[in-house]
Amino acid sequence: MFAHINVTPNTVHRQEYFLVDNMLQIEPTRIERDLLGEKQIPLHSYYGIHTLRAIENFKISGLAVGQQTHFIRALAQVKKASAQANLHFQKLSEQTSTAIQKACDELIQHPEAWQAAFPLDPYQGGAGTSINMNANEVIANIALEMSGHQKGNYHILHPNDHVNTSQSTNDVYPTALRLATYSSLDELLSVLKALIDCIDHKAAEFEYVIKMGRTQLQDAVPMTMEQEFRAFATLLKEDLKLIGQMRQLLLEVNLGATAIGTGVNTPPGYAKQVVETLAHLTGLPLKGATDYVEATSDCGVFIILSSSLKRLAVKLSKICNDLRLLSSGPRTGLAEIRLPELQAGSSIMPAKINPVIPEVVNQIAFRVIGNDLTITMAAEAGQLQLNVMEPVIAVAMNESIQLLTQGMQTLNQKCIAGIQANEQICLSSVMRSVGIVTLLEPILGHAKCDEIGKQCMRENKTVPQVVLELGLLSEAQLEEIFAFENLVSEIPSAENQLEQVS
Repeated sequence: MFAHINVTPNTVHRQEYFLVDNMLQIEPTRIERDLLGEKQIPLHSYYGIHTLRAIENFKISGLAVGQQTHFIRALAQVKKASAQANLHFQKLSEQTSTAIQKACDELIQHPEAWQAAFPLDPYQGGAGTSINMNANEVIANIALEMSGHQKGNYHILHPNDHVNTSQSTNDVYPTALRLATYSSLDELLSVLKALIDCIDHKAAEFEYVIKMGRTQLQDAVPMTMEQEFRAFATLLKEDLKLIGQMRQLLLEVNLGATAIGTGVNTPPGYAKQVVETLAHLTGLPLKGATDYVEATSDCGVFIILSSSLKRLAVKLSKICNDLRLLSSGPRTGLAEIRLPELQAGSSIMPAKINPVIPEVVNQIAFRVIGNDLTITMAAEAGQLQLNVMEPVIAVAMNESIQLLTQGMQTLNQKCIAGIQANEQICLSSVMRSVGIVTLLEPILGHAKCDEIGKQCMRENKTVPQVVLELGLLSEAQLEEIFAFENLVSEIPSAENQLEQVS
């Protein structure tokens, strides 16, 4: 490697020559300095020395912060609101504030176009300082370029002195994380609603499919497949409501708290002004924290929200367990439903089809449950006036939301929408089941029904056959008792009862 230095009045530029495959390749760089010394930054890069040091220090997961576009947009929104508030309090000149705001607009409007400018691994120490400085450097260099200056000319517009004015990582990062999480939940809730609608549609389709209900995997009493699927939808409707309620807690932010919640280095009234400005920019009903010191040190909101996501994951997994079981066979299992055939199921067994979509949703649920534990431990690990573990909370929360969103969409489109009922198998199972003897209990008594059930099992006969042989009831009576409308019970819901009253 060889070097050639070119000094200009504003910054130092350097050309690095690398020997690659016996050919010299030139990579122009610029020199940036911090408290530890100086570094050569690729001349085209919008990030600077703080980001480069973090890149070198945190080679952990192979992921990049830039992939989280919701978070990049949220960071830019926080920085833009801060630039406006700093202009209001004359902490920044109009020219500098305007330049910063225009740069932020680039990130807000096109976060996906700036992914390469945020190459940091999301797993990092420092409570998110590296990410905050990454944003400060990128915004500063975009602003410099848009103003006709070269990147790195920080004497004109500085990442710390201008972009980060009246801010600390400790209020910027938590606020951006809350905004990003709130935003990403929009899609999750939309996908969840679509899944519920699809299940409801299936329930209506299966209104007259009678089948056997089971407890402890043993025959219980008859029901309709509509009732079974409607219960799935009701399970998820509860979570649609709960997650929607819990995410409102994200709207309380600590922006303006700076380092530990005391608002050091901010003018009086700044916290109120910057939160109002951010609320206007985002269109969200944001409010400042009741206690900024508490809000800077506590991550309780993520425990509650993650727990809600875990609850959803557990319910989805339970539904998928049922789908796998109900579709088992297809010749030697329950085989009450048929799932869409999507791919060959075995490399050795011909004609085998597996329930791959429910299986993948099961695995997603396991991951979300694990992420919930990660978030719990990270929230617990806070010390004194700051919780430095928020980066892993951000990673786990983002992954849980994305996995659940994609998983539910896949479950809806690739599985639920194409489920078919094996009506004849379901009806045959009901009529062969000993469980229907329960309907005779009010007439014949519990003890007599026990005897009938035992005889059915012993002689491999159906309940109607044994009852007729014993002369306990006539064929006409049995037909009436085991008619469809009598086989299936229904407790009116509170909503239906209210409709009848009105």
